[in-house]
Amino acid sequence: MTVLEDAGLIARETDAFRGNRTDFRIKEPLLTFYHAMMRPFWSQLMRAGATDRIWQRAKQRFTVNVLGPHFERLCRDWTLHFAEDRFGDWPSQVTAGTVNDPENRTTHQVDIAAVGHADDGKPPLLAIGEAKWGEVMEMKHLERLRRIRDIIDRNDRYDSSQTRLVCYSGAGFTEELDQAGQRGEVELVGLKDLYS
Repeated sequence: MTVLEDAGLIARETDAFRGNRTDFRIKEPLLTFYHAMMRPFWSQLMRAGATDRIWQRAKQRFTVNVLGPHFERLCRDWTLHFAEDRFGDWPSQVTAGTVNDPENRTTHQVDIAAVGHADDGKPPLLAIGEAKWGEVMEMKHLERLRRIRDIIDRNDRYDSSQTRLVCYSGAGFTEELDQAGQRGEVELVGLKDLYS
């Protein structure tokens, strides 16, 4: 793993909420595409026929396993390097994480967790966010983030008193969620924000 990491083929990412857990992700786009798209259909692709049919079968896999994770990484990079003080302070670390929900006996994936600089005491959790590439985001996404923030509030790892909720979308937002954004309940980050 260290050799692959040194070669720039994989990246090691620490979980924002579980300090003892590290995730590895493939950095090289061609390897990501190969493992998600080509490897599962290799025997059919070797015959070089019915490629349209293979693509129709694999389109959803491409969205979920290639585009979705790439968009999440893009949102984390933007939050770390370009969001500046949009979330109350400049983040020192932006990563993904998993939050335990003991009450419901489940876990919640957080796509973006922005942690600020800790001068004294607990580091501030500036923002938590969910990223959706091909889905119009709606109020259920905001409710999910509120639930996660409530769970984090009960934990003692971060100062979450000022944590902002953020929805990142490549497909847009419903009118109801847009109104919640105008009221300051959620930050909405779309393609215009990411690419301007």
